[in-house]
Amino acid sequence: MAQIKPIILLDRDGVINHDSDAYVKSVEEWQPIAGSIHAIAALSKAGFQVFVVTNQSGIARGYYDEATLQAMHDKMTALVEEKGGKINGIQYCPHGPDNDCNCRKPKSGMIEAIEAELRVSFENTPAILVGDSLRDLQAGQARGCSPVLVLTGKGRDTQYKKIDFPFSVYTDLAAFTVATLQQYS
Repeated sequence: MAQIKPIILLDRDGVINHDSDAYVKSVEEWQPIAGSIHAIAALSKAGFQVFVVTNQSGIARGYYDEATLQAMHDKMTALVEEKGGKINGIQYCPHGPDNDCNCRKPKSGMIEAIEAELRVSFENTPAILVGDSLRDLQAGQARGCSPVLVLTGKGRDTQYKKIDFPFSVYTDLAAFTVATLQQYS
């Protein structure tokens, strides 16, 4: 009997594309990490639903606007589609750290929005959140997702932080995808 495939939630900067301490502010600056686009497409083609959950405080800080963010997401989506895959949805938080919103990770509002859209609870439906920062892992863990750390982006620094719940670690999104495809084939 086939296992139920978990829903995959991916952080964006540092997991799918290269991150920058100066923020990714344009379509030209948005560059995928080697293997990440193929990995998303492979997950999608294998029947996994893939969502992106990303803090984008650069909007609140005035570094770029929502139209530019949409253009970055259009580029990401088109690259995945060129490989035969699909991103099922993208949730982003445009707020800054001082806005006290419910969507900015480590809070779980973006994940809750996906649960509402799918009419599921990740407390009862399997889901994996792949991130490169502690706040990614915390947001996923808060909603019952299995947290996974990748060592791209801020991941190498994150792995040495004191984290009081279990999580898996992979070198990058491609390595996570290979293991996941093997586990659920």
